[in-house]
Amino acid sequence: MEIAYKSVPTDEAMPQERKNEEEEDIISTSIGEYGRWQLMLTFLLSLLNIPCTWHIFSPTFHARDMDTWCARPSQFADVDAELWRNYTQPTGYCSIIDTSYINVSSSGISILPGAVEVPCTNWEFGGDGDTIISEFSLLCDRKQLNNLAEMMFLGGVAIGGLASGVISDKYGRKKTLIASVLIQTFLGVSIAFAPWFEMYFILRAMLGFISVSVVFSGFVLSIEIVGGFWRTVAGISYLFPVSLSYVMISGIAYQIRDWRQLQLAISLPGILFSIYWWVIPESPRWLLAMGRHQEVMTILQRAAVMNKRELPLNLDKQLLPANTKIQTESVGIMDLFKTPKMRKITLLLFVIWFSVYLVYYGLVLNVGNIGGDLYVNSILSGLVEVPAIAISILFLLKCGRKWPLALTMKFAGIACLLTVPIPYIFSDVQWLITSSAMTGKFLISSSNAVMPVFTAELFPTTIRNIGVGASNVSAGMALMIVPYLWEMAMFHDCVPMAIVGVCGVIGGTCVLFLPETGNAPLKDTLGDEDTDNENTSSTVDLNRV
Repeated sequence: MEIAYKSVPTDEAMPQERKNEEEEDIISTSIGEYGRWQLMLTFLLSLLNIPCTWHIFSPTFHARDMDTWCARPSQFADVDAELWRNYTQPTGYCSIIDTSYINVSSSGISILPGAVEVPCTNWEFGGDGDTIISEFSLLCDRKQLNNLAEMMFLGGVAIGGLASGVISDKYGRKKTLIASVLIQTFLGVSIAFAPWFEMYFILRAMLGFISVSVVFSGFVLSIEIVGGFWRTVAGISYLFPVSLSYVMISGIAYQIRDWRQLQLAISLPGILFSIYWWVIPESPRWLLAMGRHQEVMTILQRAAVMNKRELPLNLDKQLLPANTKIQTESVGIMDLFKTPKMRKITLLLFVIWFSVYLVYYGLVLNVGNIGGDLYVNSILSGLVEVPAIAISILFLLKCGRKWPLALTMKFAGIACLLTVPIPYIFSDVQWLITSSAMTGKFLISSSNAVMPVFTAELFPTTIRNIGVGASNVSAGMALMIVPYLWEMAMFHDCVPMAIVGVCGVIGGTCVLFLPETGNAPLKDTLGDEDTDNENTSSTVDLNRV
């Protein structure tokens, strides 16, 4: 099929404002801001969120609560389990009355005088299927090991976000993405066969490291192939499968109660994504920033055919950089702190990402701690995200990025704080506590959808993945706290939700100090940022004259 080309005005005939816009976003100018090509790719990339979300949320079901009691010795195997538990474990399943003081007769169980309790070493469980709690005996003095396993996963997320950002910005979005998907599938399947708990949490840590690479590489690629306000739509829509994934895994876990079978069920579908190597192209913006213009031309030609667009006749010349620094610019993590403006943005984003993740995952990963049924709460947690994400698109298109993010974070914090006084004002109102928590979840879900788009727009192409990945380090710190968040209830029941609420308010306040990005073209290099500052200064001086 032949590629159609159209002529474009010369530099002399083109108005300066339009010329600057096309120089800044030649890719969107050539193939359109959003067409069938972008629709297909952004949809396919968004599906990568499904297995990633399953892996993040799976510990909720891997370690679900089950009826537990100290196991009956063989000589008492015929004793009714409920009767055994009531008579032999007066202080809970961590200790049991020494069996030498237990007498069983036709009339029931009797405890001999002078009975003492001894630590329990074996347990029995009610319900269907095994959990990691029952299989690895993560009870009593080993209970904290479950939190350790989750902290290892979330620690992997923290480190992986930064590492994948560096790798992706150096070697490309596509290679990083496909390699991460394949490794994620392998690790997910391996976890299902882990024979020891130590191997389980090590593999979970590696899985967290890789999963965040899949999410971030796919996200950055999604927003780099679209332009204008469609970046908002594509960036937010990328997260739609996340909410649906919560509902899906809740249904899967309800049917598959054994943790190993559940792990296989959520891991094996990842094999299907290997076909993306032949479907998903490299980011043309990244290739352009790297000076690989011929590859950009090839991708744009294919995109133009699908979008039914005519490419400019002199496109190959327009792709050539005006400044050769674009081809040779070497970037690293320290470039996030290179200029005062970039330092301010980076540090503020650290606080914002920490706050959003602590509130969001503090609610998501602790749905079993707010009361009510685990599966119902999990489904509700997913369903409230669907309208939250949809509304976020409208807010962003009408109100920009800064104010929607600031307000949703603040009100999410307030909603969580409202759960603190409810038990003191009303009695037996679990529905009201759940409603307040889900309102907070609704609002912070909107924040979680807006934040990656806003963050990606604040960084130029050459350090975009590094910037998003670095922000994820602070988010990872929040994630590592989340498993222990509800342990703070030992001081007072209201402490966990109070911490979540305060973080939401603080994070929302920090957003107000960031610049608005709106529908401005994406910057390609740090030099573009400097140029913008110079242009702004010149404009101010001209206005004064």
